[in-house]
Amino acid sequence: MSYESTLSRVETYFDKTATRTWERLTSDAPVSRIRETVRQGREKMRAQILSRLGEDLRGARVLDAGCGAGQMTAELAARGAEVVAVDISPSLVRIAEARLPAGLPGRVHFTSGDMLDPAHGRFDHVVAMDSLIYYRLPDLARALDRLARRAEGRVVFTVAPRTPLLMAMWQSGKLFPRSDRSPTMVPHAPEAIARALRDAGTPARLKVLERVAQGFYISQALEVSR
Repeated sequence: MSYESTLSRVETYFDKTATRTWERLTSDAPVSRIRETVRQGREKMRAQILSRLGEDLRGARVLDAGCGAGQMTAELAARGAEVVAVDISPSLVRIAEARLPAGLPGRVHFTSGDMLDPAHGRFDHVVAMDSLIYYRLPDLARALDRLARRAEGRVVFTVAPRTPLLMAMWQSGKLFPRSDRSPTMVPHAPEAIARALRDAGTPARLKVLERVAQGFYISQALEVSR
């Protein structure tokens, strides 16, 4: 699939099929034991990403690429950042706007659409937590290249790691395609991403951060910086 066709499937899933599921998962509402592990894993990953940017973000402009229900957005603004929070799902953006606490020291601009749109401008940092996990390597490298060229500092993002378990799940999903199935994560190895970035001429280097494995949530954090 091309970047555009994958983006369209992601929009359909999060804006129509799974909006209520993600609204509940990203709240304090009770969830199943499986989803609780996903919630806990996402909390750990969010904390790791934030730690790469620092506690004081006053004066920094940050792109929250794939902001979802706005948890990362709120924490960035609480640290003083000016945040552009973008998500392909207008429904999730509305939830994020409604949940944003009043009186945060930073400013937030919410918008729905493609996180790669150059109209969003330039940034000090970019975070993309679990928003690039559905793309094949060429599209992932091109997306990172575009983000890195608009960031003065770090682009911190996540991918599905290329583990035996996730590869088996991916292959099984490919064998049983269904039009109503959620977008499938595409596992990537850091070495392959680094090669693809070099091939794309990206003016930045890749750094491997910690992996979070919490029950059914398995995600690898990485960072591109000049």
